[in-house]
Amino acid sequence: MARVKLTKNELKGQKDALKRFQRYLPTLQLKKQQLQLVIRQVEVQMRTKDEQRINLEREIMSWVEVFGEDVDISGTLKIRSLKTDTGNIAGIDIPVFEGIEFDELPYDLFVLPPWVDRGIDAVKRLLALDAEVRILKEQHRLLAEELRITTQRVNLFEKVKIPETRESIRMIRIYLGDQQTAAVVRGKIAKSAIAEAVAKEALPA
Repeated sequence: MARVKLTKNELKGQKDALKRFQRYLPTLQLKKQQLQLVIRQVEVQMRTKDEQRINLEREIMSWVEVFGEDVDISGTLKIRSLKTDTGNIAGIDIPVFEGIEFDELPYDLFVLPPWVDRGIDAVKRLLALDAEVRILKEQHRLLAEELRITTQRVNLFEKVKIPETRESIRMIRIYLGDQQTAAVVRGKIAKSAIAEAVAKEALPA
């Protein structure tokens, strides 16, 4: 705790600081709650996308195994662009998944089996899910970092700044009160001494 001046000006400054801290703390607490809520929502979305991916992989395997053909279709598809936007949560910018675009490369319909079209569509869906999960993970990282900083600030105000300021105000008030009492006592002593001197002078020689 920094040393404070035991003066009336310092007392006013500490009172003003306490008001600022008490006014700002609820805003920080609200931001913390909002971030915690959004992080939980993002985590639910990530789990949902993971489940969708697992189900899609099972679906693909169910019909690929029926045909029993080992065909590489990676050369038939290429990602053209990943579309994202920017959202704002509790004052922090986060990426938002908008969509993914593909270029389908030409392939020989007579060489590749008939299920290739279905396979390409499944790969598109898998890649889109992967891209969306990557964006969600980045959202989670940014939000978690902001939550960490906000929590530190809440703790700073709750556990350090406000208690320290209150203690400073208490110390200054005690000191100023003691000073005022001492001044009154000194005044009474001085008054008594003057009265005594006057009384002595009034006595006959």
